[in-house]
Amino acid sequence: MLPALIGLAAAAAGATATGYQTMAPTGQWFGRTFAAGVRGSKQIALTYDDGPNDPHTMKLLDALAKHDVPATFFMIGRYVRERAGIARAVAAAGHVIGNHTFTHPLLTLKSEAQTRAELMDCRRALEDAVGTHSKLFRPPFGGRRPATLRIARELGLDPVMWNVTGDDWNAPPATVIEAKVARQLHADGGDVILLHDGGHKALGADRAQTVIATDNLIRQYKDQGFEFVSVTSMMGEVEHLAGVGAHP
Repeated sequence: MLPALIGLAAAAAGATATGYQTMAPTGQWFGRTFAAGVRGSKQIALTYDDGPNDPHTMKLLDALAKHDVPATFFMIGRYVRERAGIARAVAAAGHVIGNHTFTHPLLTLKSEAQTRAELMDCRRALEDAVGTHSKLFRPPFGGRRPATLRIARELGLDPVMWNVTGDDWNAPPATVIEAKVARQLHADGGDVILLHDGGHKALGADRAQTVIATDNLIRQYKDQGFEFVSVTSMMGEVEHLAGVGAHP
C-alpha cells in the first residue's frame, strides 16, 4: 500500500511541476526561451503586452521618448487590425514589435493547427500595418508546451518570456507596480520586465498607472546607472558573449 501511495504522490508532484512549467516565465522544461539577459550588464528591457491600445500606447510612447528609451511591444493581431495607426507610431518611434498571437488564447489548450494560425494571422496583421518587424514571439499568459515552441521556431520566431513582472494587468496604482518591479530586479541587471499597454479582453483597457510607473521606473533606474535596451539588443549581447565563450 505504501509504495502505491508513494507512487501516486510522485505522479501528482510530477503533474504539478509539469503544469507549472507550462506557465512559468523562466521555465525551460519544454524548450529554450529567452527570459533574461546578462548579469553584470546593468541592462533592463521594458516590454509591453496586449496593445496597441489607445490612448495609453500613445501616452507610453511619449514617456519613453522623454527619456530616450527603447522598448519592446508584443502586439495582439486583431488590435493591430483595428489600430494600425498606433502600431505604425510604435514602429516609427524605433521600438521593437513582436508577435503576441491574433486573439490572445492560452496556446496550451490549442491544437497545433490553431497555434500556427494564431501566429501567422498576427504576423500578417503586423506586416500589413508596419511592414518588416522583429522575429520575437511571446505566448499569451506565458502558456506554452513543446509543440508551441516548435511551431514558433518553424515560423522563424524566437520565443521571449520575462523574469520580472509589475503585475499591472489589473491596473493597480503606479506605486504598487513600481514596488513589485523593485523587489524582483537584480542589482547587476539583465532583467526583462513585463508590463501592459493594453488588455487582452478588449480595446480601451486603462493603463494610465502603467504609464506613470514607466516614467518613474526609468528615472529611478537611470539614476542608478542602468541602461534601458530592447529585447533584441539584450539577446544580441547574450549571443555575443556566448560566441566569445565558444572561441577563447
